[in-house]
Amino acid sequence: MTTSPTARSGTPATLRPTAAPAPKARPRDWAGLGVLALALLLIAVDATVLDLAVPSITADLSPTTPQLLWIIDVYSFVLAGLLVTMGTLGDRIGRRRLLLIGAAGFAAASALAAWAVNPEMLIAARVLQGVAGATLMPATLGLIRSMFADARQRTLAISVWGAMAASGAAFGPLLGGWMLEHFWWGSVFLVNLPVMALLLVLAPVLVPESRDPNPGRFDLVSAGLSMLALIPIVYAVKEIAAHGVSLNLVFVALVGVVSGIAFVRRQRGLKSPLIDLDLFRMPAFRAAVFTNLLSVFALAGMLFFGSQYLQLVLGKSPLEAGLLLIPGTVGSMLGALAAAWLVRFWRPATVLAGSLVTVAIGATLYWLLPADPQGSVTPFVIGFLLIGLGEGVALTVSSDMIVSTAPEARAGNAAAISETAMEMGIALGVAILGSAVMAVFRRGLDLSHVPSAHADAARESLGGAIETARGLTQPAAGELLNSAHSAFVSGIHLAATSTAAILLLTAVVAYRAARKQRA
Repeated sequence: MTTSPTARSGTPATLRPTAAPAPKARPRDWAGLGVLALALLLIAVDATVLDLAVPSITADLSPTTPQLLWIIDVYSFVLAGLLVTMGTLGDRIGRRRLLLIGAAGFAAASALAAWAVNPEMLIAARVLQGVAGATLMPATLGLIRSMFADARQRTLAISVWGAMAASGAAFGPLLGGWMLEHFWWGSVFLVNLPVMALLLVLAPVLVPESRDPNPGRFDLVSAGLSMLALIPIVYAVKEIAAHGVSLNLVFVALVGVVSGIAFVRRQRGLKSPLIDLDLFRMPAFRAAVFTNLLSVFALAGMLFFGSQYLQLVLGKSPLEAGLLLIPGTVGSMLGALAAAWLVRFWRPATVLAGSLVTVAIGATLYWLLPADPQGSVTPFVIGFLLIGLGEGVALTVSSDMIVSTAPEARAGNAAAISETAMEMGIALGVAILGSAVMAVFRRGLDLSHVPSAHADAARESLGGAIETARGLTQPAAGELLNSAHSAFVSGIHLAATSTAAILLLTAVVAYRAARKQRA
């Protein structure tokens, strides 16, 4: 069966009836989908599960601000850097085999993270989690592409996949809050062990193996160039956002840019490239990729500083903060599941534009967040609900569009593009928005009543300022707390404004892509 990537209406092939009826999925396939969805849920959870643990990690391991940011986002950096390579590798050696290898590695890395004794050990464990996660993510979506040949069933399956990806990032803080309420911070990683053990047992029974029958030669040079292009650029963006421009960071960024140019040129000359660059010539495909990235960018960034706001400004416990995130979690799931229904009435790129506007409205509501610990949590809850709802729709529709344009043999490669965008969104959301909040925080913090010996500790983070205030006498302690709360909320306002502006601009691009595709 062959289909064109898009119809004249702009609807992906997966969303249209095909000329010849495709075989329907069996009950075993739907059970296998449950196993894959569970694996993806855990991967997404691990991207944000540490957000609520930031105060506990800070108190126990005493990381610096750069170390704390690396603990949170190095997982996504490494995962994003390896997704393209691992997606192509799964097409060659077998996606189920890669899934099982990744599950075993993810469990081992999680155990190492749980018992980390210093920031360096925890960062190393998160790196290993990223490597293992990079083997799991393309395998899940690639296997769905091969397991569900019927277009309508595949759309529903990807909606379930999207619900897990969307809700996982939002569910992470809730799980983390419950675990932190009862156990130490390292326990948030131990939940991965029984789930990965279950996957290792059930996947060989329920999930069929699939691979590219004619994969061609695996190009190690391209794999290396893809990492050299991605990781240095992301690192430079993170450090520049946190500390400003320097010659060293400019050099690092140039290494990434030069490697990226070399990677693109090499792909154009290969018979079996790691990435089919011709896909990016399609306006709807480009819009889907950028929507994938930016919707998760907003969610991850808001979670990073939002969870700190709930705990350190409003004084909520980890569990209370997690419960306040439930509406956003439910919104993510409902948005993902509703996506298959929405694209029956509107063009997918139009749905993407609408979902981005919804996320932007949610981000804008963060302007109403109070710096007063007695202030209302309503603006946060409603804003996060809209962010989760829009992100759930955007992630599902964009992933469906991306995967459906690629032939089945290259399903892992297409899945890697989709998930690279998603993981880059998580990493950049934490790095850029988190660093922007901290930059405003440091500039607005009043340290005039703080002894010089404690000024650096107070300037490191909001948690550091609160700990410093506890060691001061009144009125100096109260003045430092008020200044810290106000400066941190001012940083949130800047991040929310920037996020809303970026999302609205992308919504316009997605809408134009829909019109161009229709023409």
